[in-house]
Amino acid sequence: MAHNCEKCPVRARYDSNPRSLAGRFWRWHIDYCPGWKRYFKSLDQEKRQELTLRYGLKK
Repeated sequence: MAHNCEKCPVRARYDSNPRSLAGRFWRWHIDYCPGWKRYFKSLDQEKRQELTLRYGLKK
């Protein structure tokens, strides 16, 4: 199954300006999004660690 999380325009907004309304919404959203959770679990351990640090995710 292909995931669009890598190319998500709202994620790109977060990456360019985390304090924007869209950026804050995206960061809140990934705590609950089942699609993001499937995407995250599909990644290898190294990439998961990188995203955990980058987005301040809970382990």
